[in-house]
Amino acid sequence: MDAQGRGRADDVDPADQWVLNPNTGEYELRLGPSAPRSGVPAPRRPRSSEAAPPARGRKEARGRTEAPARSRPETPGRSRPETPGRAVPPPRRRRGAPEEPLPGRRGRRPAKKVSKSKKVLLWTGGTMAFVLVAGAGAAYFYIEHLNNNIASVSDDGASTGGFSKDKAINILLIGTDKRTGKGNGSYGDAGSVGHADTTILLHVSKDRSNATALSIPRDLITDVPDCPTTQEDGTQKIIPGTRQVRFNTSLGQDGRTPSCTMRTVTELTGVKPDNFMVADFNAVKTLTSAVGGVEVCVGKDLDDPDSHLKLSKGMHTIEGEQALAFVRTRHAVGFGGDLSRIGLQQQFLSALMRKLKSNDTLTSPSKMLDLAEAGTKALTVDSQLDSIGKLKDLGLELGKLNTKNLTFTTVPVIDNPAEKVKATVVLNESTAPQVFDMIRNDVSFTAVKEQKKKEAAAVAARLKGTKAPASDVRVRILNGGAVAGSAQETLSWLQNEEGVTKSENAGNAPASLAKTTLEYGPDQADQARRLADIMGLSGAAMKPGKSVTNDQGLPAMTLTLGKDFEGAGVSLTAPTKAPEGVQKSTADKVECAK
Repeated sequence: MDAQGRGRADDVDPADQWVLNPNTGEYELRLGPSAPRSGVPAPRRPRSSEAAPPARGRKEARGRTEAPARSRPETPGRSRPETPGRAVPPPRRRRGAPEEPLPGRRGRRPAKKVSKSKKVLLWTGGTMAFVLVAGAGAAYFYIEHLNNNIASVSDDGASTGGFSKDKAINILLIGTDKRTGKGNGSYGDAGSVGHADTTILLHVSKDRSNATALSIPRDLITDVPDCPTTQEDGTQKIIPGTRQVRFNTSLGQDGRTPSCTMRTVTELTGVKPDNFMVADFNAVKTLTSAVGGVEVCVGKDLDDPDSHLKLSKGMHTIEGEQALAFVRTRHAVGFGGDLSRIGLQQQFLSALMRKLKSNDTLTSPSKMLDLAEAGTKALTVDSQLDSIGKLKDLGLELGKLNTKNLTFTTVPVIDNPAEKVKATVVLNESTAPQVFDMIRNDVSFTAVKEQKKKEAAAVAARLKGTKAPASDVRVRILNGGAVAGSAQETLSWLQNEEGVTKSENAGNAPASLAKTTLEYGPDQADQARRLADIMGLSGAAMKPGKSVTNDQGLPAMTLTLGKDFEGAGVSLTAPTKAPEGVQKSTADKVECAK
């Protein structure tokens, strides 16, 4: 009932009925004036013998403190008769609170009244506290619900023990070809044990500034090591390893679990993953639907009956079954093999990451809840990531990454030379070890690009500054791999056409060089800049070092013509950007499937 229903005066703010009891520190609902009362007499009321009977049907509110009875001051000179056999009960009070004094009379100092604004604040504060407590309770139950969604399996000691906030992070992402789930039996091999169909080693740098997503081809021939594996009954079983088999058999085959794929990746790359996450067909469908679909680009009409994908050329927003068909197709793109499909999957993951980090997703509570629900149901994680709290911590670390600094690449491979009909691949031994070494040493591909930019800026700075007159340039010319006679040809050109008269032919260099270089001493930088300008040398060709003595006994620079030298007067400056058509893939760019 409201204030009016409790017999209070009209126009009483509900906030005025909540009063802080200084003795208990709690707020109490007072339907009568707070004690102690003012000594000012209240308006007269009828005598007790004339009092109206109590209202029928009114019940005491369960669990509430009854309001103190309104006391009535006596009229001077008139005694108040008592009803025989009935005693007027004193006001009720909270258990443990000291007895309140009886209402005062004349001469008693009025109690200090709390202002209405403060009471309103107390009321709203109490209400907000209730909402927060109730919300926290609901959040707790929802978090418990999400925790119950998470499926986890043992890492069997194959991981580092879990990611750390102060170290680089390596997460193994595995997509299985297991056909469990509604509608998935119609895709390919319905009886698949769940091989490692798609595997990506995600490396996030220690400072979270960049990352590399390294795809491992499923048809890569490699060794699968012995795998200690926890069985469903909790016992340990060692599954024997096999040599020179497809990488995808590291999961599912002979009862192998994700921890075995983790050990295989460690053997292959030298990188020990911190954690793993496994997703099946349902994960692609539910996650894309949770965010309202992801936008992908198709460079040509695609029609693949095997994956059920049919898309026209252009931009498309895909989700659910269509998204699954997109990541599964291979016959409709590239050369029709697994390597072509890897590129398509990298394109899809880039689009998904952009959608996950977009305002459209982050500012939508319903999408965030759907995403939490879908993510916890769709993924199987290792035993180090088996709670929503741990997943949240990992998500916060990954959230620090800017998508433009996430580079997708693939383990360098070549066709298996042992096969006549090419079906599998093997490591490209000339480039793969370097890629693995970069990840082991926390050198991300984007970091290399940034470092190259810094180096290029420093090199370019060598060309900036004053230039000495051509007549002041002293240089000795050596042939370090150019066509025979190049040193004399250059000497003649410099002296006769460019005015570099203080130059001489010093014969052949002690060793061949791939690139033409110009070495000079600290006090010869202005001469070096002039000669670089004449010959079209880049900053990279300029090598600060020391001078040599020429035939006249004077300090001179050394110009060594390398194998790149094409003739006197031909510029040696290299292009400053990659030619058109060179493929680059970072997560912030939209790539079109072809």
